[in-house]
Amino acid sequence: MRVLGAILAGGASSRFGSDKAVALFEGRELIEHALDALRPHVERTIVCGRELTGHDSIADAPSAGLGPLGGLCAALAFGARHGFDMVLTAPCDTPLIPAHVFDALLAEKAGAFVANLPVLGAWPTALAPTLDRLLAAPGDHSVRNWARANGVTALDLPPIANVNYPTDLITLGRQRG
Repeated sequence: MRVLGAILAGGASSRFGSDKAVALFEGRELIEHALDALRPHVERTIVCGRELTGHDSIADAPSAGLGPLGGLCAALAFGARHGFDMVLTAPCDTPLIPAHVFDALLAEKAGAFVANLPVLGAWPTALAPTLDRLLAAPGDHSVRNWARANGVTALDLPPIANVNYPTDLITLGRQRG
């Protein structure tokens, strides 16, 4: 099975107050932590929703401003065009993703996502047309609802730290000691 890794990085960072993808944690940008976590599990990585020097980057689809589904839609289409079977996604603001999480996601052949962090998931590229149709129509554009409607499994895993506010970085640093 060919797996593409995609970092979802098109958000506005409004709660954070500045571009959190490039905020530093343990001396490195958050987005670099997420990329490093993905690499052992995928053949290739891309960044969705922003340009990142030194990395393959693609625009959200069908347009910017659609939230994480815009990045996922772009990644699924890119993956399908390039012969990948699955897209493994991670948000740019989650620096401490345990490797076993990716293993659990990839074990579900019909796709899976982390129930309490649905942008962390494994998505069959065959789902690209269904997401295109959803985003072209008015209505609920949530990751969870789209995933459930397409038979993608929600995995109940322990909480994974996600950075939304500058204070979250301080808390993570303290937890790491």
